[in-house]
Amino acid sequence: MAKDRGNSDEYTRPIRRILIGTLVVFLIALFLFWRIDSPRAERLRAQIVDQIVPGFDWVLIPVTKVADMIENFQSYNRIYDQNQELRRELQQMKAWKEAALQLEQQNAKLLDLNNVRLDPKLTFVTGVVLADSGSPFRQSVLLNIGERDGIVDGWAATDGLGLVGRISGVGQSTARVILLNDSNSRIPVTIQPSGQRAILSGDNSNLPPIEFIESPELVRPGDRVVSSGDGGVFPADILVGQVAQGSDRRLRVRLSADYERLDFLRVLRSMPKEPVRDPGGLVLPEGAAVLPDIVVEGAADG
Repeated sequence: MAKDRGNSDEYTRPIRRILIGTLVVFLIALFLFWRIDSPRAERLRAQIVDQIVPGFDWVLIPVTKVADMIENFQSYNRIYDQNQELRRELQQMKAWKEAALQLEQQNAKLLDLNNVRLDPKLTFVTGVVLADSGSPFRQSVLLNIGERDGIVDGWAATDGLGLVGRISGVGQSTARVILLNDSNSRIPVTIQPSGQRAILSGDNSNLPPIEFIESPELVRPGDRVVSSGDGGVFPADILVGQVAQGSDRRLRVRLSADYERLDFLRVLRSMPKEPVRDPGGLVLPEGAAVLPDIVVEGAADG
């Protein structure tokens, strides 16, 4: 078997060399023929191309397919890059949309604050809500105004819709507002149109109850609730909310203020009235001359 294998190599090797040499000679001759500058050679080359090239379409199919695949892949890369760019632009648009919505809400809040009708004698300071209590047991918010702005404990705070609470704790540049639904909040209110006086007591819920109503039978759900001004706690006639009946059948108040979006608060300056210690001074101005007593002697003798 080794001898046969050696004999096969002796026969195949010369044949391989002959074939390779023939192919090389043919390619060199073809190259030289293609380089000949002659009309006859040109016509012969054209005839050869016309006869051979149309039959080689099947040879070009893989090349064409590969070129199409490369072009499609490049197109896919361009589409992918464009898609990524559109995604980035979409994220930026979402961020701008969120910022626009926040600005729109703040603008609406400020417009509501400007549209609130107050007593002309009342002045106010508008502050930005910095933070809330974040506790279910204490309902309060922190404002960016304080003693430097003249804020005093007990002043009323409103948003664009109604009464929110009162100032309880003032720092140099901040102040805390206890909301109406806080468990420590108690304010006197008036229920319209019946004119019933009551106390609104916070219980850490969205519907604080009304207590100490003089005539509960005169109060109906939907009645308007405003501050009464009793005790000088709040100015009178500030909108608080509307009467509603809770699931426990108690009369409660649906607050008008939007506690979910407290962005700006208006603190009302309510100056206390000066107590009257000398009623006579209201009749006779200070510094006026006092007429002396006149004694009539004749009348005394008589």
